[in-house]
Amino acid sequence: MKRKDNDIGRPRKALRDVREFARFLASEMKPKGKIWTPFNIISGTIIVVGIALIAIRFYKGLGAVTNLSQDYPWGIWIGFDVITGVAFAGGAYVLTFVVHIMKFEKYEPIVRVTVLNGFLAYVFYAGALLLDLGRPWNVVNPIIGNSFGLSSVLFLVAWHFLLYMICEFLEFSPAVAEWLNWEKARRVVEKMTIGAVIFGITLSTLHQSGLGALFLLAPAKIHPLWYSHYIPVAFFVSSIFAGLSMVIIESTFTHKIFHDKIGNRLRASHDDILLGLAKGCIGALFAYLFLKVIELVHGGHWDLLATPMGYWYLVEILGFVVLPIFLFGVALRKRSVRLVQFTSFFTAIGVVLNRLNVSVIAFKWYAPVRYYPSWIEIWVTLAVISMELWVFRWVINRMPVFKEHPEEKEAMDDIIPVGEVVRWKASAS
Repeated sequence: MKRKDNDIGRPRKALRDVREFARFLASEMKPKGKIWTPFNIISGTIIVVGIALIAIRFYKGLGAVTNLSQDYPWGIWIGFDVITGVAFAGGAYVLTFVVHIMKFEKYEPIVRVTVLNGFLAYVFYAGALLLDLGRPWNVVNPIIGNSFGLSSVLFLVAWHFLLYMICEFLEFSPAVAEWLNWEKARRVVEKMTIGAVIFGITLSTLHQSGLGALFLLAPAKIHPLWYSHYIPVAFFVSSIFAGLSMVIIESTFTHKIFHDKIGNRLRASHDDILLGLAKGCIGALFAYLFLKVIELVHGGHWDLLATPMGYWYLVEILGFVVLPIFLFGVALRKRSVRLVQFTSFFTAIGVVLNRLNVSVIAFKWYAPVRYYPSWIEIWVTLAVISMELWVFRWVINRMPVFKEHPEEKEAMDDIIPVGEVVRWKASAS
């Protein structure tokens, strides 16, 4: 009889657990905080209209909503949403390398939020890639196709994207396990973190440079000042300071907006972390500038600097590479966090400019009819960014992205008590 009672009780307990889990998820889906805020109204309107425009795109095709053509098959959805967005997501592989491989524990408080930002960027920008495909249902061909295009750069980039998103999810999964209170699962996935980090860093370096390698196929279509055999290396190096700049920008906003959710360790070391990230930015910017000088010297295109496109090239290099190096240097010398934050915005603009120059502006610069994005392309891009921000906020408000695990928190409270943090903030102000 005991065995039968147990057999009957187990399904009932399992059913009860499922119901409790469903109630938990339903409660978590409810909005938290004020609903009718300026951000929600503006971004919500952009998302609703954007979804309608996306439906029109899939119903009527690319020609109905974009200014793309046979001469300009790639526009802002590739140049900004994918190529620029992936560069900004580079902070995830840089920070995980610094923390998990190099063991710089100072940056550990921002690893989770950086990985989350990178993961969401890849998910949404990979989704945005579907918008640009004339036959989006063929996106599965690199995965389940009859023959693999091993000599195709796009094939490699597609696989790198997929595998790297899986790696980033594994890296972030301890936070998901803590949110669900799955302690055993948390311990299992934490043991997988180092392997996922090593594999993810390898994939990231490959596909960051792989995106640049795509443009090696168009030597006659890209302006000589932007085309060189070093494009893959330049894309990889620029992803380092692009990703670190985005980490600084993201930390600036999240530190203010989600201040009540930030752990004591991050509160005490936030400014020091930003200054450290600025050192990484200035080092990567120096390497990038050195690479651009080598390109110019080996290319021998000095005469092109005196042309309109040459002036535009100098604006990019002097205004958004040399000037950020100077500003970061001043910020580090004066230990000015605000100047670091301002310079990171400036650097991010330069990354956008460079990626759009290579993929759109300097592409077929000689053509009499140029490509300009339609308002629908711009609106859909804003809708994708807004959706990413909504999901990012939802996760931050529910999962322990900033807060330490209880075991880590107890250890940190021994080192930095709450009272010390309060006194530190008072003295800093």
